[in-house]
Amino acid sequence: MIDALYPLARSCLFRLDPETAHHLSMAALKVAEMSGLLGLLRPADDLASPVEVMGLSFPNRIGLAAGLDKEGDCIDALGRLGFGCIEIGTITPRPQAGNPKPRLFRLIPQEAIINRMGFNNPGIDAGVANVRKSKSFRGVVGFNIGKNKDTPNENAAADYLACLRKAYPVAGYIAVNLSSPNTPGLRDLQGAEASARLLEQLKQEQQKLAAEHGRHVPLLFKVAPDLDENHIRDLSRVFLAGGLDGLIATNTTLDRGKVADHPRAGEAGGLSGKPLLEKSNEVLRAFASHLGGSIPIIGVGGISSVEDAREKLRAGAALVQIYTSFIYQGPRLVRELARSL
Repeated sequence: MIDALYPLARSCLFRLDPETAHHLSMAALKVAEMSGLLGLLRPADDLASPVEVMGLSFPNRIGLAAGLDKEGDCIDALGRLGFGCIEIGTITPRPQAGNPKPRLFRLIPQEAIINRMGFNNPGIDAGVANVRKSKSFRGVVGFNIGKNKDTPNENAAADYLACLRKAYPVAGYIAVNLSSPNTPGLRDLQGAEASARLLEQLKQEQQKLAAEHGRHVPLLFKVAPDLDENHIRDLSRVFLAGGLDGLIATNTTLDRGKVADHPRAGEAGGLSGKPLLEKSNEVLRAFASHLGGSIPIIGVGGISSVEDAREKLRAGAALVQIYTSFIYQGPRLVRELARSL
């Protein structure tokens, strides 16, 4: 029933401002969970095809990418839809409002979105509290962490370390976001030297936390699709030498080549959705080649069908994530992917 109703719901939601529609959708999803409506769906257990990655057991290979549930407020509801992994965030040490509105734009013919949200979130403490409150989700919860906008890059490590420490007790894994185009200067941290310094500090703290909590929580970096071959090669060497546990490839792109004829193409921000697939896959393949299977990769960017997801796996991904296609196609896609992979 949920699947059948989504086209009508989308038609109504797409008449609203995208950010208003997002908040309304998340509120409705939470109400549906609390009221038992989502219980009409078949249990997510029927989608189980467990896979072990980074020492974690995922119920299936399909994850929700960061950005939809920034604060971890709808984990149980989203889990009912069939996701094997839900990545919350991006979340920062202190709450922040993000960039001025409007900051979210639909490119409907291309099934794409441009966003310049700017890490709007309630802060790491709220995210941790929400994860502790989740009850029914049996998949993996990832934390996507970032630095506050007003934190200079030379102090960025302190922000990432603060989030790492607070998220560690409740996180399945922790992903370091160095690749959002919507925080000024953030992508500078993707330079090989800057990444190496940051990774060294985070790994040292991870070791201390593992001893303290008696478990190893994998540390991942999330990279941009706008990297050339030399940059990918250099980062791969850094990740291998530094003991990175996993990689997420990729974030949104600044490239507008695939949507140049859309009137919104000139909006600042990161582009996601169908037009990102090819570019994201190229970066995924390049990292997979350089890493040689030593570091697992989560493939994200442009997936809108079962065949797209399979192509990510063939390119070297161990798991995949969706976001924009979930907005356009709804819960049906999640279950199709989970069953088909």
